[in-house]
Amino acid sequence: MGSRSKETMSEKKVRLRRQAINSLAALLFAVALSGPLPAQGTAPQPAADKPAPWAYNLTVDGYIVPNGTGYASPVFTADKNWHFEARYNYENLDTGSLWFGYDFNFGKKLKLALTPMLGGVMGETTGIAPGLELTLTYKKVQLYVANEYVFDTTKSSGSFYYSWPELTYSPVSWFRIGAVAQHTRAYHTSVNIQRGFLVGVSHKNLEFTTYVFNPDLATPTTVLEVGYNF
Repeated sequence: MGSRSKETMSEKKVRLRRQAINSLAALLFAVALSGPLPAQGTAPQPAADKPAPWAYNLTVDGYIVPNGTGYASPVFTADKNWHFEARYNYENLDTGSLWFGYDFNFGKKLKLALTPMLGGVMGETTGIAPGLELTLTYKKVQLYVANEYVFDTTKSSGSFYYSWPELTYSPVSWFRIGAVAQHTRAYHTSVNIQRGFLVGVSHKNLEFTTYVFNPDLATPTTVLEVGYNF
């Protein structure tokens, strides 16, 4: 009777031990299926930021040239680190160009944005062109420079340098005023470098800027610019 009682107790201990092992195995299996638990004292990690969307801009410049023919110069850009651009009547009249490059950004207070590019030019002027767009911003003051060198592939005498620098001040976010210059082959005046001033306003995605080149001459050149960001 005593031997039988001891055997029963032994069997009971084995049964309880097996139940405990099975319960622990089931718990570990459930944890494995649910994924790893965060470390103690560690906050859950936020979801990764979504990549920035493409930014598009369409700008049309209307040139009113004295003693000449007025013309429009549209420029379309697309940016998402990579930069793509299409222009017409920019390097020369009846001339289009396609560009690609890459955007680099530096600094927090003094911000520098650089976009080196390479373009193909076709039409009245045909060739290839390396270019660079630069924007330097400090508080309410901004320097913008667009320049390129066009290598004419039909005649070397047709090669030329193009530049458009402008320095602006924005007392409020929607208004800017400043100085501008341009070295171009699209039109000609009595001075080699066109220089003048600009006044611009913006509202939401729309921008409007008036440029007046050579205001000291009897017949200045006026450029009316409309831009839309989307």
